[in-house]
Amino acid sequence: MTLSLSLSLTTRLEGRRALVCGSSQGIGLATAQVLAAQGASVTLLARDAGKLAAALATLPHQNSQSHHSLVADFSHPANVSAAIADYLARGESCQILINNSGGPPPGPAHSASADQFQAAFNQHLLCNQLLVQALLPGMKAAGFGRIINIISTSVKQPIANLGVSNTIRGAVANWAKTLAGELGPFGITVNNVLPGATKTSRLDAVFANKAQKSGKSIADVEEEEKLAIPLRRFAEPEELAHVIAFLASPAASYVSGINVPVDGGRTLCL
Repeated sequence: MTLSLSLSLTTRLEGRRALVCGSSQGIGLATAQVLAAQGASVTLLARDAGKLAAALATLPHQNSQSHHSLVADFSHPANVSAAIADYLARGESCQILINNSGGPPPGPAHSASADQFQAAFNQHLLCNQLLVQALLPGMKAAGFGRIINIISTSVKQPIANLGVSNTIRGAVANWAKTLAGELGPFGITVNNVLPGATKTSRLDAVFANKAQKSGKSIADVEEEEKLAIPLRRFAEPEELAHVIAFLASPAASYVSGINVPVDGGRTLCL
């Protein structure tokens, strides 16, 4: 029994299919590449068909794997729902869901409009919910499921000038914790990965906004940010991807309902 269990706790993902959202660039693309390297068949989902085609061509491919892409815009939940319904109607199923979408624009919470909060809620929590509901029957049938949400360290420590993002990311984290309790009996785990400062277009936009507001150069803003990180550097998207891929694997079968910061030690709370 012990030997059998140890052999099954692998990071390999042959025979599994992963749906990776926001996977035309950044952390999403890096995650798709690592999952494919571990043997999973991968379905990319993003809104730009051209970028998706380019991303699809970068995925490692072995004989047993088949990689696909879906075009959908997370700004329109009905569009996401229709895309995944059509995909499943073709006989597909996914046992791994990576929820990932670009963050709301920066700005303080007190001046954000109701429309900004509603748009962020739709893009993040509502689209996540629709995808879980669509894929849940296949996960239950397989007796295996992994739901991993790429959110933010702001769920532990709010980030200045990201008021809408802090609010919505916190809602997603609590939604995920609730799901972990509900879905555990079906062999489905639910976890959140909390990226710190990672080399993506999102980070570039945040630094540009800080530079504009402070009158400093972007280079000076970057150096100040690095000093707040114990490892004194920003993450590469691949560093996040390997943590996500571990949580997606059989080796992480007893890890559920947690937030995993991948931030170089920056978050001050435990």
